[in-house]
Amino acid sequence: MRVLRTPLQIIRSDLRAYLALNAVAYGLLLLGMALGLLFPELNAATTGAMDDNGDTDLVVSLLSSPWLFAATIFAVNIGRIALASILLPSLVVPFLGIGIFAVFAVRTGMVITPVDHATSMALIPHSLTVVIEFQAYVLLLLGAFILGRSWLRPATISAATRRQGYVRGLRSIGWLALPALALLVIGAIYESFSLIYLVPRLVLG
Repeated sequence: MRVLRTPLQIIRSDLRAYLALNAVAYGLLLLGMALGLLFPELNAATTGAMDDNGDTDLVVSLLSSPWLFAATIFAVNIGRIALASILLPSLVVPFLGIGIFAVFAVRTGMVITPVDHATSMALIPHSLTVVIEFQAYVLLLLGAFILGRSWLRPATISAATRRQGYVRGLRSIGWLALPALALLVIGAIYESFSLIYLVPRLVLG
């Protein structure tokens, strides 16, 4: 029970920051979608970049194996976004991960913009994927925020020194990472099976 109780206590103690980060994350996602609708060339350029770097080919190659696809989605979300974009930068420069994620959120919105019938139908089930995965990222963003604040202003977490504040901030990240990890597992499994079995029926339906 402590695995659930402690993260909830952290969220309650910084509820204002948690709600603000939710607004920023989902708001920037919607901003990216709006930009994609207003400027279709942005959507084309973003999806074209995915084709060029091999992401699209990787997805296509995994569509025949839903569990392998889910494992790949989970690995990408953990490595490329949770660690490389949010947590690791924040360990070096306070709040840096929040800024990097902001760019990712806008770019994601551009990618999933419903520019035609196929993408509109795909967005129906995929919107739940986005909600689940972004909530995991918000938990990590909250951890990055607490770390940065505790590092720069250790008194906010009842720490005597910045080093002590940094350590306590890391502890908060560790607790918040547990539910974030669970959400990323759920999101990866749902995304894999929905893209393989549900989206084709909606698009061709």
